[in-house]
Amino acid sequence: MTEKSNPFGISEVDVEILKKLSIDGRISLRQLAKDLGNKSPVTIKNHVEKLEEQEIIIDYGDKINYEKMGYDIIALIELTISKGKMLEVEKDIAKNPNIFAVYDITGEYDALILAKFRNRADLSNMIKEIHTSPYVERTNTHIVLNIIKENSSFPELIKKERKK
Repeated sequence: MTEKSNPFGISEVDVEILKKLSIDGRISLRQLAKDLGNKSPVTIKNHVEKLEEQEIIIDYGDKINYEKMGYDIIALIELTISKGKMLEVEKDIAKNPNIFAVYDITGEYDALILAKFRNRADLSNMIKEIHTSPYVERTNTHIVLNIIKENSSFPELIKKERKK
């Protein structure tokens, strides 16, 4: 592998490191070095540190099966928020540990919240709590029935990008 750059503005070694880490975030530097053509673990460490500094690698978190932990209700909640108060409301809502994503969006609504719950009562309580904000004008809640796909595949994304 050469150090040439690609459409992502990083080296091919960096891309290969990201592919491996996206599959197994716990892989050792020694194993990464071996898998990438017997490179030096120090070289791989330097690449990983650079990717962390650039905030391309932002987390090494484990994937948790929330359904097995009893959180089998996933809700998508759309919000209409008073003008000028969107960021304030979103930051406040984001503090709730049930919420795993808050997005500014275009269209009929201003924000989209993704949250996981153990039961309908917890979801109902959170919706009622959101409505206590004087800046939330309206909500629209959707319940996920089935998860078809939840995670992206970095190796597949790279493959698609290289076909362009």
